[in-house]
Amino acid sequence: MLAPPASAGDIARARRAVSVMFVANGIAFASWAARVPAVRERLALRDSALGLALLGVAVGAMLAFRAAGPLIARFGSRRVTRVSAVLLCAALPLPALAPSFAALVAALLALGASNGLMDVAMNAQAVEVERRHRRPILASFHGMFSLGGLVGASLGALAADRAVSPAAHLIAVAAVLAAAVTAAGAALSADARLEAPATAAGAPAERRSTRLLLLGLIAFCSSIGEGAMANWSAVYLRDELHTTAAVAATGYAVFSLAMLLGRFSGDGLTQRFGAARLVRSAALLVAAGLGAALIVNVPIAMLLGFGCVGAGLSVVVPLVFRAGASAPGVAPGRAISTLATMSYGGFLVGPPAIGLVADLFTLRGGLVLVVALVLVIVALAPAVARGSAAGAPAPCPPAPCRPALRAH
Repeated sequence: MLAPPASAGDIARARRAVSVMFVANGIAFASWAARVPAVRERLALRDSALGLALLGVAVGAMLAFRAAGPLIARFGSRRVTRVSAVLLCAALPLPALAPSFAALVAALLALGASNGLMDVAMNAQAVEVERRHRRPILASFHGMFSLGGLVGASLGALAADRAVSPAAHLIAVAAVLAAAVTAAGAALSADARLEAPATAAGAPAERRSTRLLLLGLIAFCSSIGEGAMANWSAVYLRDELHTTAAVAATGYAVFSLAMLLGRFSGDGLTQRFGAARLVRSAALLVAAGLGAALIVNVPIAMLLGFGCVGAGLSVVVPLVFRAGASAPGVAPGRAISTLATMSYGGFLVGPPAIGLVADLFTLRGGLVLVVALVLVIVALAPAVARGSAAGAPAPCPPAPCRPALRAH
């Protein structure tokens, strides 16, 4: 199935529309995350009850990941992105309105499912827009998600400081985002292909499955690293290095800022060096930076190490999604849903695994696990080069085509 030809203006509008979707997704989920304490207080939940309720987000997302591939194959990423974005806006206020624990679990299931469906669909749409754009732009979309997360968290903190109720806050955010995604949805790109493309030279299904598995392992290892920073960076600085609470909070801020900057610069680096080389170099940066910081083991070194983790991991998942979505013999939506599932699995498995290692040894040893896993990424990096985006330019050679690297 071929999409109709698109003009340069159509492609530019589609790129802006996808950027709106990524920003909106980041704002929505960060807005909810910022109001978790207030929702917990309103329902008087214990830690164990809150943890069980929050599991609903993960369960909803995992179910949506499984459904996303077939839905995108049937209806296209454009339609699924538009519908799932509106569903996410509708689900966003539900946890703040829940009158009981059971209602909260149901609301978080809906929030996780709509967010998971939108996650896969907007990434499939981003790959399609990149294919039409004919140069790497996928990392910048993930940068827009990170930017949205920063905006959402900041607005949430402001709302909490001004004693705005979670319900009023999230309803207002949902209304604004619903208007934005509805307006942007019309400019999204029609899918060039919904089903799997023909395999090169009749590549066997086993080889295609192995390729997707290797890409999934890269995403899994990368997500464990991201989860480790979100859950353990502040704890390490506070408990292991005995810093102040303010310095401890700075650890994740440094990681997040480095990831944001890395994602906005990742597309240019991909075009200049190629996907496999960039993933390998990025993983080596993480291993060297975090490894050296753990050896020196002083606060300033750890902050620099966390920055290296953010900068290095920032490009990994976007490049994995691009490679999977363009791999021969696999429909883009199905490939991204599989990779998203494995990536999300890293977020779920990583924090408790590091906690277990910390109990058996030390938290320092738990972070060594992150170093070991990014070395796995170094070994698997060639898999990222086996499925460059259809229609995307080849990696730029050293000197002759450098002048072509210009900003839009």
